[in-house]
Amino acid sequence: MAGQKTDARDAYVGQRIAEQRKKASLTQKRVAQCFGMSAAQLQKYEKGTNRISALHLDTFSRLTGVPIAYFFDGLDRTDPDVPGFSEVPQQPYDADAVARSPNASSKDGSKDSWEGLAEVVARHVAEHFSEDEKLRIAAALKVLDRRLGG
Repeated sequence: MAGQKTDARDAYVGQRIAEQRKKASLTQKRVAQCFGMSAAQLQKYEKGTNRISALHLDTFSRLTGVPIAYFFDGLDRTDPDVPGFSEVPQQPYDADAVARSPNASSKDGSKDSWEGLAEVVARHVAEHFSEDEKLRIAAALKVLDRRLGG
């Protein structure tokens, strides 16, 4: 990570690394050996002086048995000086929720979960795309339908 200036996020992640290392009763020397680096280098990661790579963080995560997300939990993501997104995390797609939407019926009705999904997509396209883009999407769907034997 040479050349990249560290910031408060690196210090926060480093602090979490040190906490987990201690909870796992691991010495800096032992962890550094697993990474193939010096204990001094690990200390720089823990202090936030150097930025830890994703690969090393993954290795440390596996070594201590905590998910990678642990090292970022609680990190302030609304700092205007830090580039990136500050919105709330995106929720995973839930096909069952789409099927339960007011516009989708059960199998005994006229719509199944795929039709519910299609309605959600159609509503989004109608609200957010230009007329030209809508026509291109419709044409692409017709081609897909033909290729799938519909």
